[in-house]
Amino acid sequence: MKYIYDLHKTMIAQNLILVYEGEFTQEITKSVLAMAERNMDSFGEQSTVKRKVFNIMVESLQNICKHSDSFQQEIYGKNNAIFMIGKSDDAYLITSGNPILLDRISDLEAKLKFINTLDKNGLKMHYKDIIKNSTGLSSKGGAGLGFVDMARKSENPLVFDFEPINNDIAFFSLKVVISRSQEGGGE
Repeated sequence: MKYIYDLHKTMIAQNLILVYEGEFTQEITKSVLAMAERNMDSFGEQSTVKRKVFNIMVESLQNICKHSDSFQQEIYGKNNAIFMIGKSDDAYLITSGNPILLDRISDLEAKLKFINTLDKNGLKMHYKDIIKNSTGLSSKGGAGLGFVDMARKSENPLVFDFEPINNDIAFFSLKVVISRSQEGGGE
């Protein structure tokens, strides 16, 4: 049972205020959002910061629900993913992770690297460009705006990684940092 205490110590050391691991559904997403909102309310967080955190959480959770690849249970469990919120004195950290097929990495990595090269105005223009040139929703229900929106609202680069699991699957991790200060304005 020592692992429970070790996990508790890790959560404290990493300033984690909410962690969920498992299958993500729309109902679970609603519950995670409600718990996070209650946590921020209990901290007396500023409404502008809460709005940014909430919007980025929604995008991150939708990304998990809509775009994590499904795998047979014997390969990697049933749509297992992880979502975490950390809080430090000056920022919130929203981290998510989910398995994806290796052949999706190069396109996703290129998209994320491109987003990270854009400044505030560039992100705004790219967002409008996607809307203007989009032919509609993808087969998974998105138009490709989620990562751009997260970068715009956080005003920070998206931190990401791909950890190989086997010859077919990698674990995609994404971290978004949201400043708790009022500087920078935001969207």
